[in-house]
Formats: sequence, structure tokens, C-alpha cells
Amino acid sequence: MSVGAALAEARQRAELTVGQLSSRTFIRETIIEGIERDDFSACGGDFYTRGHIRAIASTLGLDPDALVREYEQEHGGSRPNIRASTLFKVDNLLHQRSHRMPNWTMLAAVAVALIVVVVLVRLLSGSGEKAGQTAVELPVVHPNAGAHHARAQEPAAARVPNGTVVLKVYARKPSWITVKDAKGHAMFQGTLPEGAASTWTGKDKLKVVIGDAGAVRLEVNGKDLGTPGKDGQTVRRTFAAGGPGPR
Repeated sequence: MSVGAALAEARQRAELTVGQLSSRTFIRETIIEGIERDDFSACGGDFYTRGHIRAIASTLGLDPDALVREYEQEHGGSRPNIRASTLFKVDNLLHQRSHRMPNWTMLAAVAVALIVVVVLVRLLSGSGEKAGQTAVELPVVHPNAGAHHARAQEPAAARVPNGTVVLKVYARKPSWITVKDAKGHAMFQGTLPEGAASTWTGKDKLKVVIGDAGAVRLEVNGKDLGTPGKDGQTVRRTFAAGGPGPR
């Protein structure tokens, strides 16, 4: 009995249709039908033919090694040139595997999309701010810098020591801001959110860069200076101890 006839007979004994056998082995029905007729031209060569015979024989409870040896004795030299991509039911295989394990590619894509959304929200959170400026979002605070949130009920001017400058910034909408001491050390660098109020205390003077001047209101040494510029305007100010006026 030939290889194809043996496989066909075993399939019939197992009461399986060609379609059912195809679903179990992930081999196309046309290839199974050809193998059962001892027509191996659609298999794509000896390498694939051996694999198909083994898969079908194992599924049907036959000895795959014995059938492969029989095939090699009769058809070992035949190597039709057919692309391997046409041989397997890849769509069924992928569908089955998708129920067994998570789609890591999809999960990675979702994670990247979430990161992109967060970055875009941060970039657009400040009116008129530059993209390069938003790269630094966390405040840089040096020891003894004295940066803290201001409380509206504090009386301002009476508590400012000599040689000290106290800067309060009230953000009516998000604005990028940098605050440096007299030696150029960064006390804060980042975006003040809408409604925030922060205070910085320095010796001799404080240097400030505001990304959206119209978005904030300044108070220096207890004196309200109002808004330092127009909406979207970037301004630089230096405030010295002993007086609120910028220099």
C-alpha cells in the first residue's frame, strides 16, 4: 500500500473528513487530497512533504517514521519548486494562537500610544511655551533655596529681611518659568499649573524667565507688580533686594 493510500485509509477509519484533518494539522485541504492520491507536487519539495506526512500520520495514529521512509524510497528525488508560503493555513494557526497567549505587539503599541498622548498633553499645556522649554518638567531646587507654596493670608512686606528678595508668582493659566539665584543656580525650572502660587527667596537678587508673561502675576518683596507682559510673550526679569522694581 502506498503512502497516500495508507493515510487515506487511516483518515477514513478515524471517521475524519479532509476538512477536519486540515483543521487539526494546519495543512491545506488541497495538499492533503493530493498526498492521499500520492501526488506530492503541491507540497513544495521533499522537506515539506516529509513534514506533512509526519503531521498527518501522527494525527491519525500511524508510524510517521515508517511512512517517511517509504516516501523516500519512492519519491525521495522529487523537488517541485513551489513557494512555502502557499502551503500552510497560517490564518487558522494565528487565530488559534491568539486565544492562547496575549498579543504582545498590540500591547506594546497601546503603551507607546499612551506615552505619546502624555507627552503631547505636556507640550501643549503651556500657552505660547516653546517645545525645548517643556523638556524640563521637574523643579530643580537647591538646599536652602527657600522655594515653597505661598499662602494668601501671609502679610508679605513686613517679613522680608535685609539683603533678601522674595518673589511670588501666581499662575492664572499654565506657564513655563525658570527662577535662578544671584549666582545663576536654578531654583526652579518647569511649568506652573493653572491656579498655582509659588514663592522663592534669594539673597541679593533673583533672575526670572517666564514663557507666557500674560499668564502670571508677580509680587516682589510684598508689592504687587501685576502681569509682567502680554499673553504668549517671553520675558526676563531680575529683582533685587530692597525694592520691587525689576532691573
